[in-house]
Amino acid sequence: MSRRAALACLVALASLLSAIGPAAAQRAVPPRQFAQGVVTTIPPKPETKEMFSGPRPLVEVPVSIPGLEYDPKRAPKTSTIFERSKEATLRRTIWNLEFSFKPMRMVHVDVPQASNRMQRQLVWYMVYRVRNLGSHITPIEEREEVKLESGEVGRVHVNFKRGTTNDVELFGRKTTDLRFFPHFVLASLEYDKEYLDRVIPAALAPIKAREFPGRTDQLLYDSLSISEVPLKVSTEKEDNGVWGVVTWTDVDLRIDYFAIYIQGLTNAYRFEDPAGAYKSGDPPGTGRQITKKSLQLNFWRPGDTVDPNEEEIRYGCRTDGTPEEQAKVLAEYGIDKPIDHLWVYRSTLAPPPKK
Repeated sequence: MSRRAALACLVALASLLSAIGPAAAQRAVPPRQFAQGVVTTIPPKPETKEMFSGPRPLVEVPVSIPGLEYDPKRAPKTSTIFERSKEATLRRTIWNLEFSFKPMRMVHVDVPQASNRMQRQLVWYMVYRVRNLGSHITPIEEREEVKLESGEVGRVHVNFKRGTTNDVELFGRKTTDLRFFPHFVLASLEYDKEYLDRVIPAALAPIKAREFPGRTDQLLYDSLSISEVPLKVSTEKEDNGVWGVVTWTDVDLRIDYFAIYIQGLTNAYRFEDPAGAYKSGDPPGTGRQITKKSLQLNFWRPGDTVDPNEEEIRYGCRTDGTPEEQAKVLAEYGIDKPIDHLWVYRSTLAPPPKK
């Protein structure tokens, strides 16, 4: 190949990479192979009961629409909107993402301040990967017609069974691509403190260089930019996983037991409508208390406030000590047996830190 032809090929390749964009470039990067135990994967855990809420009352209907209660002359009273609003079942498709993570680590970073000066800070971070594996659970309607002796169709029984789909509704349209809108909370269990993650642009480059040495083509997103990347369905032949990093600062170094709560890996949720919370004229949903399905990762560190070291951070919960001490440790995590992770329902709003 001549020198001019080789130069033309390089120019064409550069134009192609520019055209396919960062999301496609992410998929073009061959997955890195890690040693066993370096990356921990938490598979999705969808449950059939997450596909529906109810039967439960729709509190907005009788309050917002007066005059719904009446006795129909040619139909049973249970067929009226007023009566049906007392016991309604809401159904939905539930999607899930796979979450993988590398060990919790620490790094010192010079962070710009409002005073235009740099301040060296200790940053706690965790590098992770999310993947859309498809096969999301969805309710499938089954209709059973009951025929009368005359041969005519009488009542129709409607049942729902659990099905799977790769299509979900996102931003008002059907798609197979998902988005990860992360919400990370690092919770100090014994001191009742919670830390929302903080996007630190100055920390991204040193973390990427450390976690993916020599991989200049590897993309690593923070908690904001990762939400812009479409998560296409991954298969055995095509890995469309996306890597991100979550960072925290000013973490109390006294903590021995902590948990990381992650929301955004599924759209499963629960809600309650306290009696009297919704009043006529209020927007729909006023007073509603929503909790979202969250992944809880348990950690502990047998260190102190002097010379913090990432090697002290252990995944899971401490299992040594006397039975009395073990019971106290498990109570901190809200569990009855030693486990490293579990799925819980939490509010998005973190409680105020303990003074």
